[in-house]
Amino acid sequence: MFFADILEIEGLGNRSYLVGGVRTAAVVDPPRDIDRVIAAAARRGVRIVAVAETHVHNDYVTGGLELARLTGARYLVPTGASVAYVRVPVTDGDTEKIDEGLVLRALATPGHTPHHTSYVLEEDGRAVAAFTGGSLLIGSVGRPDLVDPRLTEQLARAQHASAHRLANELDDEVAVMPTHGFGSFCSSTHAGGEHSTIGAEKSSNSALVQDVESFVKELLSGLDDVPAYYAHMGPANAAGPAPVNLTAPDRADAREIARRLAAGEWVVDLRNRVAFSESHVAGTFNFEVEGQLATYLAWMIPWGRPVTLLAQSAEDIARAQRELARVGIDRPAAAAVGSPDDWVTGETPLASFPRATFTGLTAARGRGEELVVLDVRRDGERAGGWIEGSVHIPIHQVHQRLDEVPAGTVWVHCAGGMRAAIAASVLDAAGRDVVAIDDGYDSVADAGLTLVTPTRR
Repeated sequence: MFFADILEIEGLGNRSYLVGGVRTAAVVDPPRDIDRVIAAAARRGVRIVAVAETHVHNDYVTGGLELARLTGARYLVPTGASVAYVRVPVTDGDTEKIDEGLVLRALATPGHTPHHTSYVLEEDGRAVAAFTGGSLLIGSVGRPDLVDPRLTEQLARAQHASAHRLANELDDEVAVMPTHGFGSFCSSTHAGGEHSTIGAEKSSNSALVQDVESFVKELLSGLDDVPAYYAHMGPANAAGPAPVNLTAPDRADAREIARRLAAGEWVVDLRNRVAFSESHVAGTFNFEVEGQLATYLAWMIPWGRPVTLLAQSAEDIARAQRELARVGIDRPAAAAVGSPDDWVTGETPLASFPRATFTGLTAARGRGEELVVLDVRRDGERAGGWIEGSVHIPIHQVHQRLDEVPAGTVWVHCAGGMRAAIAASVLDAAGRDVVAIDDGYDSVADAGLTLVTPTRR
């Protein structure tokens, strides 16, 4: 009897899988922090004999090379992937024995990348699960625009063909187990659901219910922004990532924090946005450890800039360090645990700013206050409508476009509050008067604010 354990990659919206039988197992698309994978195998009492990559990943740093080295497992990487290390090249139809009666069969599914390969788990010759990576997702497919703009349409058409190949060659009851699609920006559209099968996807997945021309047109028109750090992930994975180092970073006292702020380094406060708004070290940025820390910090920070982490507990520092290592921010320059009173000096005073709701914004406008409404949602979100008179700068561009924010107190909003808090901290660090709207966007109409809805053509 086989098992297929899901390893959730928090924050990045990805999954890895430990799949095997009684004695041995394989890992598909492992995360950078492979201690989690090794612990999962130990709990199962199995030895890892194969590590399989569906593609050279563009959104996170893989732990596959190091996992294969430590366990002695065969490292399976698609033949078409250009990599700098020794691996077992996998082509369409190749098989890899995992345990008695269990085999992984490679199935070429280009689209997310030109070399993308899915792995079908066969038990006694019968397909039982498909590890589809960035090909067929739950309700969607992996985006085709991360490799080269010149290849985007070609890869979109390949995604359609690959999805149909999976649907045509596998029985309806075969489980679909993708790597992307649980909040990952590698998904072409929002993918819903936790579990699926080939049969379920046949009835609902756009790649399987639309003809190729309609599918490609809709897919290309709906692609979201690409996180800036993605540009560094593919090269890192192709070169062969170094082993991750999760030992605790050097501790920073208040003077060290002040020195790093003065040097223009990023000092990141991981506390929740309510605590940060009430009191924080002036000049620090707020990326909640409970939010999508790795995605947004890696997206916004100038690549290679030292980062110092501030948190209430050592556990929060360790969690943040683990998440950042997954996207190539390997070692925090320093860290401090405690509260703002512990981190402040005469050179770096405490700061604060108010939080509000959309109803509060309506009231402030009614009082005639000089204010600007800053919408930091992404382009795709803004396209669905916006608050009349608002200025739009996506969250990942705010720190680069501060001079475009008009004069006045800045009331900043997103869709729920997390990104507004990040943007508010950036504006506050730049010396702007700011109010963070900590409210759901679906409250806008009830607050009496006028919404602009674009005309559909």
